[in-house]
Amino acid sequence: MSTSQERWSLPVERRQALAAGLVALAVFGAGWALLHRGFYRRDQIVDTPVYQRYGDAMLDGKVPYLDFRVEYPPAALPVFLLPAIGDGHDERTYRRNFERLMALCGLLAIVGVAIALSALRAEPGRFFAALGFAALAPLALGSVVLTRFDLWPTALLVLGLAAVLAERKRTGLGVLGLAAAAKIFPVVVVPPALAYVWRRYGRREALVCGGIFAGVLALCFLPFVRLSPGGVWDSLHRQADRPLQIESLGSSFLLVAHQFGAWTVHLNLSHGSQNQGGSLAGAFAAIQTVVQALVVIALWIAFARGPATPERLVRYSAACVAAFVAFGKVLSPQFLIWLLPLVPLVRGRRGLAASAVLAVALVLTQLWFPYRYWRLALQQDAFATWLVFARDLVLVGLVVVLAMPRREPARTK
Repeated sequence: MSTSQERWSLPVERRQALAAGLVALAVFGAGWALLHRGFYRRDQIVDTPVYQRYGDAMLDGKVPYLDFRVEYPPAALPVFLLPAIGDGHDERTYRRNFERLMALCGLLAIVGVAIALSALRAEPGRFFAALGFAALAPLALGSVVLTRFDLWPTALLVLGLAAVLAERKRTGLGVLGLAAAAKIFPVVVVPPALAYVWRRYGRREALVCGGIFAGVLALCFLPFVRLSPGGVWDSLHRQADRPLQIESLGSSFLLVAHQFGAWTVHLNLSHGSQNQGGSLAGAFAAIQTVVQALVVIALWIAFARGPATPERLVRYSAACVAAFVAFGKVLSPQFLIWLLPLVPLVRGRRGLAASAVLAVALVLTQLWFPYRYWRLALQQDAFATWLVFARDLVLVGLVVVLAMPRREPARTK
């Protein structure tokens, strides 16, 4: 038996791993097709017209951030531009092209899960279960995955993390830099990844990897910063300055208070979303921002203080992203896409519990979005309110499951 064959013989043999990966890709593709059928097609709320405006403007020779306002970071621009090429500004063609591009990103995320599991030397049962969950999870979340670009940074995140696990540290941090330049949330996994590299490969390697991450981020941002520093700053500030979004954790408490007559909702229709207005909502938004930062930093410290094992890196990466989602003052349904390939990577009973909790959060989200969203946002519908409240609490529970310290068995005398 050759060295390469021995490497793949335990715990997952190469053919089994390849077969499982191919089956997962096929299952994901079948699920993607199902998302275009039946009740999934009803009452969709889409962002593709916004993306198309960006793509058409770039095709017309306009410079992002300089000639028109862009809400997202620079590495998101290619997924807005590519579907617009050759479409003649046709909305239906653009949406079809965009959904195909997102399907490709979803397939890349599945590949990333398979690479990560192989690097973790997952046993066959875990390998198949994790890939199956990642492939089927979009059906539990619903049609929102079709018309949001979040699968692009999510695929980059899981591929970057998988590369680090597979000892391709520099490549992994470079891909994480690209992910962060597409949407900011992947930044939360970078400190654990660098701590992991430092502890296992030394300070010099960690500094090199950190430099590669920063370099990729700079390469994406600097051309636009030079052309329009104010435009780039406006894009970043616009995201940081968002009010308390209607679906966030703090807002869900206010919506419940509204159901009991203890609070009157004042809608703030800005930043492309429906938000809670008023001084109390503003205070909730500020508190959530602080809590979000404190929880994520606490997770970074907890990881750095423990052993730098691949399994802990996976778990704490999932926990950091879950905390960023659960405690943020903005919690759009598409944010749950970020968790789909990460949570099933977690090992053992904790991983099974976390995947089950995430599945509940996905289903609860689909029960009100998109079908009852406008009733929630504009009329504060009671049923939708309780669904959102339950979903937000479940996401907090997911953070607890992922972050809870492992219980050590009691020692016998």
